[in-house]
Amino acid sequence: MKPLTAWTTMIYSLTLRTVNTTTSNPSLVRKGGILAVPVVHTPLLTKEGLGVVVRKVIYSLTAWLILLSYPVSAIPTIQQWETSNGARVYFVAAPELPMVDIEVTFDAGSARDGDKPGLASMTKSLLKEGGSGEWDADQVAEQFDNWGAQFSVSLDRDMATVNLRSLTDTQLLSPALNLLTVVLKQPAFREKSLEQVRQRMLNALKMQEQDPASVADNAFYKAVYGDHPYAISETGLKETVMALKREEVVAFHQRYYVAKNALVAIVGAVDKQGAEQLANQVVGSLPAGETAPALPAVADLKEANLVNLHHPATQTHILIGQPGVARNDPDYFSLYVGNYILGGSGFACLLMDEVREKRGLAYSIYSYFSPQRVPGPFVAGLDTRNDQTEEALKIVRQVLQDFVAQGPPAEKLKLAKQGITGGFPLRIKNNSNILGYLSVIGFYRLPLDYLQTFNQNIEAVTLEKIKDAFQRRLHLDKMVTVTVGGKPEAKEAN
Repeated sequence: MKPLTAWTTMIYSLTLRTVNTTTSNPSLVRKGGILAVPVVHTPLLTKEGLGVVVRKVIYSLTAWLILLSYPVSAIPTIQQWETSNGARVYFVAAPELPMVDIEVTFDAGSARDGDKPGLASMTKSLLKEGGSGEWDADQVAEQFDNWGAQFSVSLDRDMATVNLRSLTDTQLLSPALNLLTVVLKQPAFREKSLEQVRQRMLNALKMQEQDPASVADNAFYKAVYGDHPYAISETGLKETVMALKREEVVAFHQRYYVAKNALVAIVGAVDKQGAEQLANQVVGSLPAGETAPALPAVADLKEANLVNLHHPATQTHILIGQPGVARNDPDYFSLYVGNYILGGSGFACLLMDEVREKRGLAYSIYSYFSPQRVPGPFVAGLDTRNDQTEEALKIVRQVLQDFVAQGPPAEKLKLAKQGITGGFPLRIKNNSNILGYLSVIGFYRLPLDYLQTFNQNIEAVTLEKIKDAFQRRLHLDKMVTVTVGGKPEAKEAN
């Protein structure tokens, strides 16, 4: 049995003193004036017992300690460099707690599927579920669990990400990093696992067909993006998922999971030298490869398009929009603040006021820009009763028209700036938040002082800048409108 670190022992002892160790309830309970985490009693801290303790106690309590102790007013300083094989590294030192978060991001999102929609998603899933090296997926998961490490993968249209969170104790971090290296470089892509992932993807596609929100989302992206790679969801299409082969997954991994197509974000209790060692260990053995080619340009819409789809529901799901902006667009902050006023601030926004508060046409309504590698969509969305669809659409279009023509009210701009800048410290309050920002800054090649200048850029937005940006970017006569819902029920005669 390997000894625990003093910090781990302290946390474990504290938890045992404040919680009934026979409970199996995983929820937080209040004991003696503090929040404590119920755990399963482990009489002897064997290797397996250590995994249980770290997984069920350390990380839950660590998350709570971060909220209590992290200086939310601090703006982290980002350091950046490249590994010898071409991976870009972004690092923020966070010495407050003995933990480290690592996120490896590849330009390997579903936009890279080509003529095989679903290929990127299957590759991503098999990194976690297809086994690595000599181990199957269950053995990989068990090893991460025993070392108290949290391992996950994710995917969107632009990027695929692989995450690891670990304590910095060498006995826990070193083997977790070694295994992560194997996962990235030597995924097994076992046929049995591939078939399991395929079946799950097909089930997800079937569920999408039954969900009006998913039906609307898929129809919206297809209408907005046409033949562009963004047009199809990350899950792919039934016919292409059915046809995917192992050799195609292997080829996709070999092409896109390479150092020059990767960036590494690190946040944790290590210095720069330690971060350099971590990055080299994780991606240093990957082949250099080449960066992914530029994505095709997004075509402007030539005319308005109305897509009405029937679905047996009492509510109609509505999406209105068009191509928006890329993440590095100079209009980003003007559009961000403007949309906060238009439909991005909950009950304080104009769409909510006009559609819900004044007319009761929807419980919730929103709008947003989703900036991506190339212009992602601008979307306004809501659910309303089937018999209120036309009225709701009329009001939403009128609000959009007035906003584009006149810009926002001056008092709304002041409140928006206060809300955005006042809430910004909470958006960088913990390691996970900062890690996400590092990946975005690195992937979209934003300035290293992005976090330091965020509030300054928000304050620089004026009414004129918002009005100008919206008039140039939104073309209300060429928007896509998608409705998914049932026909209005006939009213009974008295």
